[in-house]
Amino acid sequence: MSGDIVYGLSEETGGTRLLYGAMKVTVGGTLKLAFRPWVEGLEHVPAEGPAILASNHLSFSDSFFLPAVLDRKVTFIAKAEYFTTPGVKGRMTAAFFKGAGQLPVDRSGARGAGEAAVRSGIEVLRRGELFGIYPEGTRSPDGRLYRGKPGGLARVALATGAPVLPVAMIDTEKIQPPGKVVPKLMRPGIRIGRPLDFSRYQGMEHDRFVLRAVTDEVMYEIMRLSGQEYVDIYATAAKRRLADAAKADKQAQADKQAEAEKQSQAEKQSRAEKRAPGTGA
Repeated sequence: MSGDIVYGLSEETGGTRLLYGAMKVTVGGTLKLAFRPWVEGLEHVPAEGPAILASNHLSFSDSFFLPAVLDRKVTFIAKAEYFTTPGVKGRMTAAFFKGAGQLPVDRSGARGAGEAAVRSGIEVLRRGELFGIYPEGTRSPDGRLYRGKPGGLARVALATGAPVLPVAMIDTEKIQPPGKVVPKLMRPGIRIGRPLDFSRYQGMEHDRFVLRAVTDEVMYEIMRLSGQEYVDIYATAAKRRLADAAKADKQAQADKQAEAEKQSQAEKQSRAEKRAPGTGA
């Protein structure tokens, strides 16, 4: 990949570093104290220099638990809407995500978030920092591990030569399942695998078969670390299927209720006709 795709990203400011440090002490410290996450493989994270943390994605909290247990800053990407919402709440949300080390990604344009994620990742790594990415592209809808998307992770890895550390987040989805307001106090886990070197593919970042091979190798290591069941479809497709099934079930329930109401009305009408004068009731 040529270097000319890197644009529109500014150097990290001192204020941003201070905000991240404050967030790490407050939010990170609270998470570690309250949930006491266990960690394996911290020795695989380099003390300095660029590296990619490629993680499974079970919960919104993944982007906070992982940085909380690392000594170094790790930067994830987040949709730009988190940073541009107007009003007091919007400003507070933007400050929170900036403090947590999130980078805004503009999802507009022909290639959307994928291209923006690549640009952001390259810039972070060229500053010698840690870049966090979720190869599945979205949270798992059911706790299983889904097929990795080949665009972002593999392209960033081959463009920068940075090592890829597979990461398994464990049980984070159980802390606050959908519909639950109060989080469950339990110990989530984090396993960090040995760095994966893809230098053998250097200069082949435009080969879709190479991108697929790199992504699949990373996903295999994540599966091995997490113990998750692997599903060879994209998580976005699984979510669409679940949404379609839920919609179909809702429609079936509505049709059933409508039929029951229709039957009830027919029975009422029949009884009324029998009671009417001259019907022989």
